[in-house]
Amino acid sequence: MDNLKKISADRQFCLAGHLGWRGETMRSMWTGAISFGLIHIPVKLFAATEDKDVRFNWLHKECNSPVQYKKHCPHCNKEVGQDDLVKGFEYEKGRFVLIADEELEALAPEGTRTIDIKSFVHLKEIDPIYFAKTYYLAPDGRGQKAFALLRAALQEADRLALAKVVLRAKESLAAVRVYKEGLAMHLMLFPEEIRGLEGLGDIGVGMAIDAKEKTMALQLIDSLTEPWEPVKWHNEYQTRVRELIDAKIQGQTPVEAPRVAATGNVIDLMAALKASIEQAKEKQAKPPAPPTTKKRQKTS
Repeated sequence: MDNLKKISADRQFCLAGHLGWRGETMRSMWTGAISFGLIHIPVKLFAATEDKDVRFNWLHKECNSPVQYKKHCPHCNKEVGQDDLVKGFEYEKGRFVLIADEELEALAPEGTRTIDIKSFVHLKEIDPIYFAKTYYLAPDGRGQKAFALLRAALQEADRLALAKVVLRAKESLAAVRVYKEGLAMHLMLFPEEIRGLEGLGDIGVGMAIDAKEKTMALQLIDSLTEPWEPVKWHNEYQTRVRELIDAKIQGQTPVEAPRVAATGNVIDLMAALKASIEQAKEKQAKPPAPPTTKKRQKTS
């Protein structure tokens, strides 16, 4: 139990779910420039999001030692190193064409370190399915004035900029837009990377909709409509996982998540809509429960 007391403060901070220090100065992951007509704005790129998932290691259950993964050739029946590997594309089952790193490098887009703005569009014209990854942009060196000018122009015009950028030797489509007091850059998917709906089968297109049921559905939507408040939404599963880990480290009995009653197939759609509306009204009328704090058991 004495070992538990040796857990570092940053480890306990992590287990509590606070991954990353708020207010910490972020480190840039890329430097370059925004090309805007004849204007070049030196910028730095920062990750705007972070993965909060809890990561587990695989252990050998007989001794609890972390397992290792090794590259093994089944034909030669031996372990191979990185220097023994080449890239291959399987074009038929069991048949490969070899591709050298030099050949791929010759095809790679030139790393110009430039966010090359091509055009401007309204945000509402782009379906969210195209957005893949978000970054923050900040002026680098003496680029503050030009950076502020671009931000002000985008805000006044109510547009975002579509650009091409090369990150990690990969060419990407990007959208640069105003975000709060700064600029955000969204890496986007190309149209060929978006799958169509054709493979989903029958999704009810053209099905007749009962007018009363549609009215009830609209009422349900209205009753559940509220302003977007991001702070209200949390990953409850990840929180419970961290609490489980923390409880095990502290020697406590883990608390299971509350069970939700299973719902059957909806037979009477109108009855289900009415019940849902009543449930939404009751939820809105009920005051939120005050937050509870759990007392930690002391460990010896």
